[in-house]
Order: sequence, then structure tokens, then C-alpha cells
Amino acid sequence: MSTTTKPVNQKAWFLILPVIVCVAFSAILPLMTVVNYSVQDIISPERRVFVGTEWFAAVMRDEELHGALLRQIGFSLSVLLVEIPLGICLALAMPAQGWKSSAVLVTVALSLLIPWNVVGTIWQIYGRADIGLMGRALQELGIDYSYTGSETQAWLTVLLMDVWHWTPLVALLAFAGLRSIPDAYYQAARIDGASKFAVFRYIQLPKMRGVLMIAVLLRFMDSFMIYTEPFVLTGGGPGNATTFLSQYLTTKAVGQFDLGPAAAFSLIYFFIILLLCFVLYNWMQRVGTQQPEVEH
Repeated sequence: MSTTTKPVNQKAWFLILPVIVCVAFSAILPLMTVVNYSVQDIISPERRVFVGTEWFAAVMRDEELHGALLRQIGFSLSVLLVEIPLGICLALAMPAQGWKSSAVLVTVALSLLIPWNVVGTIWQIYGRADIGLMGRALQELGIDYSYTGSETQAWLTVLLMDVWHWTPLVALLAFAGLRSIPDAYYQAARIDGASKFAVFRYIQLPKMRGVLMIAVLLRFMDSFMIYTEPFVLTGGGPGNATTFLSQYLTTKAVGQFDLGPAAAFSLIYFFIILLLCFVLYNWMQRVGTQQPEVEH
């Protein structure tokens, strides 16, 4: 008895071929170029010497890299600790429907429309003690504020700038998660006499887990790659207070034109972000699967 197998139509692969080509040109080929530079000493355009992992070892011993990495991790964790709760609170306070909801949504999203370099320029002027609203107000209150002279104040100003710029993204994602909750859950909560905190803990927060996971990953990745805003605002100073990993990399590649070490650090930078996002995602997945016990 002979069996016949139905031929498989492979034409569907042609539908994703443009995507594969775009990814190859925008991601894979540049990545391979960076890998090539990271294992060579480029003496001149015509002369290159293979050095293996020498640049990786040299970069890992760099004290400036260690300092930039610690500042970067501290900044990214601070961003998450401030922006995620603040975004959730803002989403809970926003009107659910009607023209007020539309007006608030547009108003909240305004800061997201401003280009990154313009954001840095705005806060550069905003924080000046002579003409800036915030800087002048703090001076009038007797606070000696100068984001160009104090390392702590410079770091806090960059953090405040990032919170102002990107908290609306978290709020919009949380708002979308809240609007996707069926009204039947709220009706059952009202029948049971649940408090607002109980509704938030057992209904709203678990149902927002998916969008909050996206918000955390997006904000972590973006804050870990921040460059333009602190570069325009403080130039990485005073000292190295606001010199993050992206500015360290730019200094290596553009300022000092050390293509080998810069390429090696680019790969290290990439794997650091990949590893931390992987750990953060798995931790959030594990926490999300632990259902809270309902208090009677």
C-alpha cells in the first residue's frame, strides 16, 4: 500500500523575504562589521592586524567603563522606580471616556512628540539660574542650584528630565491596559464591597501585567541607551557625573577614533542590555504567575 504525501507550498516564504532583507541590511551586516573591527587593530585603511580578544580584555580593564556602567545601572533602576509607579498613578487618574479623556490623552502625550535634542535644550534653559524658570525659582527659595557645578544636582536634573519626557509613555500603556478590563470585574467588586485598593491589587494590577511588562522593558532598554538628552544638557559633566555608557562609547569611537576598542565595547554593551533584559523579563514572568491570595 503506497502512501502519498501532499506537497508543501513554500511560496509563503516570499512574503517575509522583504523583512529578512531589511533586517539583514539594518542589523546583521552592521553587527558583522562591528565584530570584524573588534578583533582587528586598524592601523590604516589598507593595513589591519588580527588581535583576537585583546580589545575586549583592554576594555574590561578600563576604570572609566566601570564607573560609567555603575552610573548607567543606577540611572536605569532609578528611572524604573520613579516612572512605573508614577505612570500607573497618572493612568488611574485619567478620565475613562468622553471628550475629557481625549483631551487628557493628547496633553499627556505632548512630551513624547518632542525630539530628544530639543528636550535637552529645553531643560538646559529651564534649569539656568538666570533665565530658567526652575533654576530661578530654586534660587529664590534659597537653594543653591546649579546643574553645571554640582554632580548630584546634574544627575538629579537628568533623571527629572527623563521622568518628564518618558513617564507619559508608561501612563499611556497603563491606560490602555485599564481600558481593556471588562466592566464585569468592577461590577463584581462593587457587589462584594471591595475597596479601591483591593480593586487595584486584585483586578487592575494583574490585568495590566502584560502592558506593564512592555513598559518596563521599553523604559529599561531606552534608559540604558540614553545619550542625546544628557549630552545636550550637561555634556556628560560636571566631571563624569552624567557620562553614561553611550557617551563613553561615542568618546571612544568618535573622539579618540579607537575603532577596535569601540567595536569591542559595542558588543559588550549589546550583550549587557540583552542579558539584563532577559533577566528582568524572566523575573517579571515569575512574579506575574504568582497569584496573590485574596483576603476575606
